[in-house]
Amino acid sequence: MRIKSALAAAAVVALAAGCGGGGGADGGSAADPSEPVKLNFLSLAWQKESVAANKQLVEEWNKANPNVQVTYVQGSWDNVNDQLVTSFEGGDAPDVIHDDSPALSGFASKGYLLDLKDKVPAELKSDIPQTAWDTVTFDDGKGNQGVYGVPFLQESQVIIANKKLLDAAKVRIPTAAEPWTWDEFATISKKLTKGDTYGVAWPMKSPVNKTLNLALNFGGTFFQTGADGKTTVKVGPEEKEVLQRIHDQLYKDKSADTSALGMGTADPLPGFFADKYAMLPVGVYLRQQVAEQAPDGFEWVTLPPLKGTSSEQGAVSQTLSVAADSKHPDEALKFIAFFLNGPNQAKLAKGDWLLPTSQKAAADPAITTEEDGWDVATASAKSLVVAPFLKVNGFDEWKSKVATPALQEFFANKISIDEAAKKLVEDGNEVLERYQR
Repeated sequence: MRIKSALAAAAVVALAAGCGGGGGADGGSAADPSEPVKLNFLSLAWQKESVAANKQLVEEWNKANPNVQVTYVQGSWDNVNDQLVTSFEGGDAPDVIHDDSPALSGFASKGYLLDLKDKVPAELKSDIPQTAWDTVTFDDGKGNQGVYGVPFLQESQVIIANKKLLDAAKVRIPTAAEPWTWDEFATISKKLTKGDTYGVAWPMKSPVNKTLNLALNFGGTFFQTGADGKTTVKVGPEEKEVLQRIHDQLYKDKSADTSALGMGTADPLPGFFADKYAMLPVGVYLRQQVAEQAPDGFEWVTLPPLKGTSSEQGAVSQTLSVAADSKHPDEALKFIAFFLNGPNQAKLAKGDWLLPTSQKAAADPAITTEEDGWDVATASAKSLVVAPFLKVNGFDEWKSKVATPALQEFFANKISIDEAAKKLVEDGNEVLERYQR
């Protein structure tokens, strides 16, 4: 979903140490009512502000609920799903699990997660829009649709821009009501390209999620499901739009720096601060690093998502789930309902520089202020719809083995868009077929 912290080794230790207390005698069973119920909460928060917000909320809960005590377990996004499989199969998974929605489908089909469909408190359920609930709704492997997590943080793609360069070029500053079209963006990128400055940098070390999410601007889904229920890869005119437009900026307009293609999301920041790049199309969370690292006097702005035939973008969610074998599922859900209420989601979103799913949180003054572009970032949540790839069995393998190398070759100008499309479809369908037999 986003840049992950490099804490894999720590996560192995933390996960091993933190699991196993979810429901045995040490967990406060019904046989020993004098002992408080003990829950383990695996958190993948990694930014300093986010970890602090998570720990603060756990402390608040424990003070207010002496009979249900939650232990905070620090995990890592790196390899966490492999670690969770081990703990699920060993019967010692954490009671409350922080993950992201793409991971839930496989866990749900194997029976590792509790179906929350009829268990989420009404107040929490109604505070989160259905579009967010759709990101955590999956088949249980037996033909039944279940809800396997509570979605609470999402990411949109915005543009972070050098205000001095925008002002000097006298370009129209877009608003949420009147965003730039992709055509305007191309024209403005060319206008901002002069001397040693490029209009835009496209860091494409990991190109798949970014381009697939943006493809929805033109109705590009990349996947289709036939009447037989089988999913295949689709790369037609709609899917090619964003791919071709980025390629044109690189090689036709020359308004995008080709040397940025191999970069990770945050790698262009030194060039951005040095006026080498005027604009960076990135996830909203990168605003934190800009705010923290920008030189004194550097002025930057957050611009809303671009518009094609629409401004829609694909979304996945960070989630909290309950392990199916938790001995205390009711208490785990009560903790989740507290942890993800409106005011608390606002704290978590602020700490992670992401977008809350809670409608109450989205109206919180802390994340609607103009400072650091929070007003633009929060408004961009309205553009989010379920990412089409979220429901595709075999997507991760297609992404790593087929899509990433094909798109990297295309953006490096080593193959044509039609050759890239052929690889994505033909090689991709071979991958997906194995998951649908």
